[in-house]
Amino acid sequence: MEIDPRTGLPVSAIAWEDLAKSEQKIKVSTEKRRYGKVTTLVSGFDKSIDLKATAKSLKDKLACGGTIRDRTVELQGDHKRQVRAVLVKLGFSDETIED
Repeated sequence: MEIDPRTGLPVSAIAWEDLAKSEQKIKVSTEKRRYGKVTTLVSGFDKSIDLKATAKSLKDKLACGGTIRDRTVELQGDHKRQVRAVLVKLGFSDETIED
C-alpha cells in the first residue's frame, strides 16, 4: 500500500481529483473558425485533472468530435449551453463554470 507523503494517508483513500474538480475555474466559450465553422472551447483546467478522460466524456455525451490543445478542450460545433450540465455531471462545481 502506497502512503501519501503530504497527509500520511493511503493514496487510494484520498480523492484528490474530486477535490481538484471543485476548485477549478473553467471557462466555456465559442470561436468562429475557417469557413464559418463554430468550435466550443473549454479551458481553465489544472494539471491535476485527467484532461484526456474529461475530453472523451464531453465528446461522448455531446456526440461530437474534438481535441485537446494547450490544456484546452476543443469541441466541434456550438455546445456552449450543454457543456455546463455535462461538466456538473462529471463532478465539477457549477459555481466555478463561467460562460
